[in-house]
Amino acid sequence: HVQLVESGGGSVQPGGSLTLSCVASGYTLNRGCMGWFRQGPGKDRERVATIQTGDGSPYYYDSAKGRFTISRDLAKNTVYLQMSDLEPEDTAMFYCALLPREVFPGPCRPEPNEYRYWGQGTQVTVS
Repeated sequence: HVQLVESGGGSVQPGGSLTLSCVASGYTLNRGCMGWFRQGPGKDRERVATIQTGDGSPYYYDSAKGRFTISRDLAKNTVYLQMSDLEPEDTAMFYCALLPREVFPGPCRPEPNEYRYWGQGTQVTVS
């Protein structure tokens, strides 16, 4: 039974930083693709970043470039999203999602409907 649990959200002032964590259980993250998504109030779900969990290759969508860093710690079976210089427009529920299969080396960019497992989300509020 695979579960993803996000944590690390909270309330910060503009310009602040947060690091989100996504801990996986029931699946070893040495292969696959993990993505971070967010959904702000009244907005559609948006892709933020992905990481090829085997080789650690990151990919950033426009919403994250330059301010967010995705990483993983295989020993802790955890993927992180470090966020800096946060803006009110970053206010959203952040979710991690897992594509649990072998993927090609290098950055992975699955379509949202390819992810099989989703976490419950962690709220980030910037104000």
